[in-house]
Amino acid sequence: MLKKIAEALADAGNIAILPHIAADGDAIGSSLALALGLSGAGKEVSVLLEEQVPQIYGFLPGLEMAGVYGGDGGKYDIAVALDCGDIERLGSRKPVFEKAAVTVNIDHHTTNTGFAMLDYVDTGCAAAGEIIYRLFGLMGIDPGKDAAICLYTAITSDTGGFRYSNTTSATHIIASELLKKGIDVADISRRIFDTVSPGKVRLMGEAVNSLELLENGRIALMTVSCEAMRRSGAADEDTDGIINIARNISGVEAAAMLREMENGDIKVNLRSNSYVDVSAVASKYSGGGHIKAAGFTVRGGDLGKVREMLLEDLRGML
Repeated sequence: MLKKIAEALADAGNIAILPHIAADGDAIGSSLALALGLSGAGKEVSVLLEEQVPQIYGFLPGLEMAGVYGGDGGKYDIAVALDCGDIERLGSRKPVFEKAAVTVNIDHHTTNTGFAMLDYVDTGCAAAGEIIYRLFGLMGIDPGKDAAICLYTAITSDTGGFRYSNTTSATHIIASELLKKGIDVADISRRIFDTVSPGKVRLMGEAVNSLELLENGRIALMTVSCEAMRRSGAADEDTDGIINIARNISGVEAAAMLREMENGDIKVNLRSNSYVDVSAVASKYSGGGHIKAAGFTVRGGDLGKVREMLLEDLRGML
């Protein structure tokens, strides 16, 4: 199937690349890398985003080919949904995908619903960036330094700097090949993992103050309210990674962070350390993700009720 996708891309003239809403390092890095590679092969490429790129990824090459979708645009030869578990995760860009002559779905999430004409989902890959690297090989595209920076960012962000259990020998081999392109690993790692805004530091304090340890310390729960966001002066992107504070506590098996959104929705991030499949919990609420990292959103939910439902599900899995 990946070879079919390579052939379809080779035949296409104009291509739209669509990462999932609230795009993370893997989604953005993979999308920009693919855009750089295809553009270098003579294709007309646009990366259509749902939101502005988080400031933390503002250093990535290829951003000139990306922009927030404004509701216009024509029909594309191919639309590629990248790192996107289901079609609803495209948000307002769903019509762009559906109008394309050929639709492609490239992903590594276990909960992917297979919604395109050409679906390639490899759950053994640590990041979508690994798949894009292999796709380049099939297309005869040699990623230059700029694409290598994007792919390395995609892979290192989704593996937590190669610390998570999704990291494989293939992950390290691909990273090794990318290093040969002359990328500055120390600089990329500093930007992704070691640079935080003052608002995020304050928000981390708010989250820690809300921490609850339940079920003899096996469940860790944090809550971030709208008021906490306002007090800290944090941006939306500053919530990324805060869930790991709860997961990293000794004895914790499952961690959850409930975030109250300004529109009344409740966004839930889930993590586990060993045996709990948090993707199964997320799927129950039309969310998705991986066995040890997943999430979902409850539209117009009550924070207290969502908390109780979630705790019941997690207790059952323990």
